[in-house]
Order: sequence, then structure tokens, then C-alpha cells
Amino acid sequence: MAGIGVFPGTFNPVTVGHLAIAEAAWRQHRLERIDLVVNEQPLAKQGHPDLAPLTTRISWLEQSVASYPWAQVRVTTELLVVDIAAGYDVVILGADKWWQVHDPAFYSGDAEARDRAVARLPTPAIAPRNGLEVPARFRLDLPPWVQEVSATAVRSGRSDWHGVTPHPPEPAD
Repeated sequence: MAGIGVFPGTFNPVTVGHLAIAEAAWRQHRLERIDLVVNEQPLAKQGHPDLAPLTTRISWLEQSVASYPWAQVRVTTELLVVDIAAGYDVVILGADKWWQVHDPAFYSGDAEARDRAVARLPTPAIAPRNGLEVPARFRLDLPPWVQEVSATAVRSGRSDWHGVTPHPPEPAD
């Protein structure tokens, strides 16, 4: 399949797990491009005390994918994955987000509205996460370590999982 994928997220911060997931989706689905889409005000995270400013999250993401010619960074105001994914061929999600997409609470408690929205999704590419079931036909083939990576751990000091490699300062003239 040659097409365009979308990987929506908060990327707070971007992790090596996000990058492994994007690359796996790109390879497995033979995508031409993946748009990593940052939410201005992520769903269910508005006002979260650990949410980095949008400009910081965009900068982290741009630095992280600079060496991936098939990756682009976009920003959206859309809140629901189904709206962000409209017009794409593949939507890339972690298992936790896959379950959130299916939660009627995000559709004003209306299961029928949820079902109509889920039916509009493009082909899912789902990264497994410990303890969360995902349909085998949509599961990305990833090394087991990816399931352990979390942005929460990076925010708590786990620097080896941060997706932005620190660069040494430029030499002075």
C-alpha cells in the first residue's frame, strides 16, 4: 500500500517509542509520508500541569524527525482522532489511544455517534501496549521494549527514552 499516514499525539515529549512506532508504520504499510500531528490543546489534557507549550512540543518533534525524509510535522485544533485522520490512508495509534477512540465518553456518551465516527477511520496501525488488547490485523510489529516507553517516564527524568538527541554546542569561532 502506498499512501499517507497520520500519527496524532500530544508528543509531550516525543519519545524513542513514538519514533519506533512511526518507522514501523511507515515500513509495514509502505507509506509515502507520515504526518505527525500535534494537538494545540490535546483532548482530555487541557490545563494539565505537565503539558509543555505547543511551540516546545513542535520543536521537539521537528528535531526528532529531521532525519526522516518521509515524516512531516503538522499542528491541528481538531480534538477527535477520527477528525484528525480524515483524508488519510492509515491512522497510527498507541493501544491506549485506540481504546480512547472507542470510549463513548468522548462522543458525549453516545455509543451510536462513537460507532459512526469509528467507521470513518482509515486503516488503523496500532502499537501494542502492555495489558491492552488490540486487533491482530491492525497490530504493528514492534520490538517488545517499545511497549515500556512512556512520555510520563521521560518527564520524570528517563532521558534515554527522550526522542530528541541532545546536540553538543557548536564550537565558538
